Amino acid sequence: METNGKFEVDVRDVEYQSLAGKPWLARIYQPKGTGPFPTIVDVHGGAWHNGDRTNNAGIDEALAAKGILVAALDFRQPPEAGYPASICDINLAVRWLKRHAAEFNGTTVVGAFGNSSGGHQVVLSALRPRHASYSALPLPNHPEIDASLAYVIAGWPVIDPLYRFRYAKEINNQEHIKAHIDYWRTEEAMAEGSPQTIIEQDEQIDLPPLLMMLKANDRNHPLEMQERFIASYRKRGGAIEVHTFDGLPEHRMVPSPTQPETMRAIDTITIFIRRQTV
Repeated sequence: METNGKFEVDVRDVEYQSLAGKPWLARIYQPKGTGPFPTIVDVHGGAWHNGDRTNNAGIDEALAAKGILVAALDFRQPPEAGYPASICDINLAVRWLKRHAAEFNGTTVVGAFGNSSGGHQVVLSALRPRHASYSALPLPNHPEIDASLAYVIAGWPVIDPLYRFRYAKEINNQEHIKAHIDYWRTEEAMAEGSPQTIIEQDEQIDLPPLLMMLKANDRNHPLEMQERFIASYRKRGGAIEVHTFDGLPEHRMVPSPTQPETMRAIDTITIFIRRQTV
């Protein structure tokens, strides 16, 4: 039900896969209405090894209230598993959501939002939706469904993991150094799974419309790293829109009228999604 331009939101957890008897959940934020509603997966940040599907609850609630169906994902992380396990999980989750979106009054056209390391993972997933290593987990009875994404929103992404690893060593950020090693293990893997490397070297890639959301004076995600990728994406012919925000938190953002930039961020995401789904 929509009241004064806002939808009531139903929130519930659904299992999207089971591995070795362990359930992996998506938290569904479903606008109450007939839809069909634009549909996205949400991939949380946390340097590839922290956090869970509740990280972006504030963002997900706000987007659902604007009439967007969100599936916020849990996925494998260190110490349980490193690269590319989380990308395999995300790839399967996108296919699973395409299969089941109608049950939540969503669309089979699926986009993605991710922030920080989640921003890296949604862009990587978008560039290589049919990569053999990433699409290894089967979707029972539906091998015809692929993990292609119609559009991507990347919030302050670690868009070039090798660049950020070397930057972390340069400024002696031990937390980030350890996180990179725990997830990637080697610099070779960081380069292989880097959207920057892929956009420069891979011949066959998808280039969905991309919204890049950057933070002013961001010491965790250097501007030079972001600008290089933006230029490379455009050079390959991809459509990329860039917005910079001042004062957004790294994680667990809760949009509030007392913090206008958080509201502008939600409006920017919503407008972008609706532009892709008309």
